[in-house]
Amino acid sequence: MPVKHPQPGDLEAIECASQDELQALQLQRLQQTLHRAYDHVPHYRQAFDALGVHPSDCKTLADLAKFPFTTKKDLRDNYPFGMFAVPREQVVRVHASSGTTGKPTVVGYTQADIDTWADLVARSIRASGGRAGDIVHVAYGYGLFTGGLGAHYGAERLGCTVIPMGGGQTEKQVQLITDFRPDIIMVTPSYMQVIVEEMVRQGLDARASSLTVGIFGAEPWTDAMRHDIEVRAAIDAVDIYGLSEVMGPGVANECIETKDGPVIWEDHFYPEIIDPETGEVRPYDPAKGSEEGELVFTTLTKQALPVIRYRTRDLTRLLPPTARSMRRMGKIVGRSDDMLIIRGVNVFPTQIEELVLQHGALSGQYQLVVTRSGMLDEMQVLVELLPQHESAERDAVAGELHERIKTMIGVTTTVSVGAPGSIERTLIGKARRVIDKRPR
Repeated sequence: MPVKHPQPGDLEAIECASQDELQALQLQRLQQTLHRAYDHVPHYRQAFDALGVHPSDCKTLADLAKFPFTTKKDLRDNYPFGMFAVPREQVVRVHASSGTTGKPTVVGYTQADIDTWADLVARSIRASGGRAGDIVHVAYGYGLFTGGLGAHYGAERLGCTVIPMGGGQTEKQVQLITDFRPDIIMVTPSYMQVIVEEMVRQGLDARASSLTVGIFGAEPWTDAMRHDIEVRAAIDAVDIYGLSEVMGPGVANECIETKDGPVIWEDHFYPEIIDPETGEVRPYDPAKGSEEGELVFTTLTKQALPVIRYRTRDLTRLLPPTARSMRRMGKIVGRSDDMLIIRGVNVFPTQIEELVLQHGALSGQYQLVVTRSGMLDEMQVLVELLPQHESAERDAVAGELHERIKTMIGVTTTVSVGAPGSIERTLIGKARRVIDKRPR
């Protein structure tokens, strides 16, 4: 069983620190990071100079708003090693993205960075209820994607027994779960759905597996999907957050005792919420949190690749502390570049996901196909029936979902209901939710 409440001595002192202690540490580390970036990364020196700011201008945490943003384009423009703040010889690991939209983005880590990352993922697994001696099945990718290696090192650092396996061999994955009886699985939520389906296909009861906790990340997912997975697999589904440019998985993690949004490990990463259009910082109210906007991170301890005000494109809000002394982030409602504008209506795939999962006859699998007819965009929603509802009247189900989407989101769609298993499954971890066929 997962440990749902930490015992005295389980937590690090900083996880329980006062706000004054935490903010004093953040300011000290922020000032050091700004100097490191300015002194060792030509891009940052130029960007700071262009705005007329210097690291010495940062006297308070609020002063960070004076400094420039960093974007994915900045990383690509400095490909391959131009953003490193240490000589390449001190970088012990490099990850390059797939580069499907131009040059890859490159991230790198010193040995100290790797140690920090391992410590933070260990902290994250512990927050999820894991403890030394637990068996952890790491099913994140182990290649260009940073998730697998970050999760792996963190689980080892905590003292767990790690069963590593990249995605794509779902039958084998189920066999390993059956044979090795892991307590915890680290995987994308959409791939967990595929694993559960494979268990059912093999005649196994997913609820009877050894798994007690799933630590899910790498893609936006809804509370509706959380509920679906928890019911079908009889596990606690916990949210982990990270992105390669900031570190990788383990930037934030939910605590199993509250499951009320990932706690940002603020001793290493300073968050801001900005207006995605203007770049203005959304004010933070200690009692209520912030309004929704784009999440921005500044690293506070990274050596190889410090990032100043990195625009994540993730849309969320900051929430007051609960289980730890650090602030939480709300559920990511989507990414600014995932947003579809259909006939003037803003649509996020996660909005559709919630409505699909609310229909008792449908699986959680779906795809959105966007096309253009003349001057107008059109969206087709592809869904599928659950095996136990295979005989349901498809036109009726399609009509119900069509009306729900129109009422709740305000966009007219065409809904196609397919047989069980008709939607494309992910074999690599992240589901392909949107197929955009509009002319470029």
